[in-house]
Amino acid sequence: MGRVARRTVTARPEARRRASPDASEPVSLSKSEATRQRILDAAARVFARRGYADTRLSDIADEAGTFAGSIYYYFASREELVEEVLRLGVTGVFEAVREKVEALPPDASWRHKLAAAIETHLSFTLAENDFATANQRLFAQVPGDVRQRHIHVHRAYGAYWKKLLEGARRAGEIRRDVDLSVLRLQILGAINWTMEWYKPGKRTIEEIAAQLAAMMFDGVAT
Repeated sequence: MGRVARRTVTARPEARRRASPDASEPVSLSKSEATRQRILDAAARVFARRGYADTRLSDIADEAGTFAGSIYYYFASREELVEEVLRLGVTGVFEAVREKVEALPPDASWRHKLAAAIETHLSFTLAENDFATANQRLFAQVPGDVRQRHIHVHRAYGAYWKKLLEGARRAGEIRRDVDLSVLRLQILGAINWTMEWYKPGKRTIEEIAAQLAAMMFDGVAT
């Protein structure tokens, strides 16, 4: 397939789930929770299109179909709103990658695990996910204090990739002379940059992911 289904990223589960006598029953959002989620979705779309400096709360309110003043009921400031958009952009892909890797058979090779991580991150990035797009566009634009408060989320995801790469090296699947920090940054940079050039139709996401994994493990020399 050349295009993947759009993924929806929602706010913190603990903030949106209500107690239910039967855990198997679907849990719906309350009116307040639904409004908060609608504002977040609108903010992600507007920030992704316009960037940080050119986005006003009134723009987000128009996109969400509400009043600018109503946003303050859910978020104390534009900075708090953008921080939540940034957080969801990273935690969404982190959770998707971790779930995919953990669903593999216990005897899966580290190459298989890394290939699954690459494909999942790539699919999330190219799924027209507004939170992922906003995160990539905003991170370098937001004020330094906002970036510093958010950087631990990036580091947690980076630490997960470090764990995968170290496991591959211990298993003898990556050479010991390879700098794993450089390799991790190279992989994530290559995946994230696809957002700038990918056009559905010519190559599928699976094909691109397979190429990235093959270049990582096999190189490009004949």
